[in-house]
Amino acid sequence: MTDSPVQAAGCVLWRRSPVDGGLEVCLVHRPKYDDWSHPKGKLKHGEDAVTGALREVAEETGYAAALGSELSTAHYYANGRPKEVRYWAAEAGEGHFTPNHEVDRILWLRPAEARQRLTQPRDAELVDELLASLHNAP
Repeated sequence: MTDSPVQAAGCVLWRRSPVDGGLEVCLVHRPKYDDWSHPKGKLKHGEDAVTGALREVAEETGYAAALGSELSTAHYYANGRPKEVRYWAAEAGEGHFTPNHEVDRILWLRPAEARQRLTQPRDAELVDELLASLHNAP
C-alpha cells in the first residue's frame, strides 16, 4: 500500500521595503529543524489549500497576506512519507512577528539574499518564480 501524500500549503511572502521600496521576501527560522524556509504547514482536516496557506502565514509570521498567483507545488519526502506543498505568492499586509515554538525568527531579505539563506534548493527556486510572477503581473 502506498501512503497518500501529506497535504500542506504555504506562501512566498513579500513586501516593499519600508526603507527604500525594494522587494523583500520573508523567511522563517524553525528551531526544531534549524532551517530557513518559506512559511508553510500541514492542512487541517477538511481545510482547503488557500485557507491553510493564509493560516500558516499568519501563525508563523504574524502577518496577514493577500494571495497572488499560485507557484509550483513542491513534492518531497518528509519522515519517510511523501509530501505535497502548494505555494502562492503573497503580499504581506498588516502584522507583527512574535516568536513562538514553531518559528523563533523571521528575516525580510532581498531576493538574492533570500536565495542564499534558504536551506532547501527547491525553496530558492520559488523565489525565482515569485519574481517572474510579479514581473508578469498586470
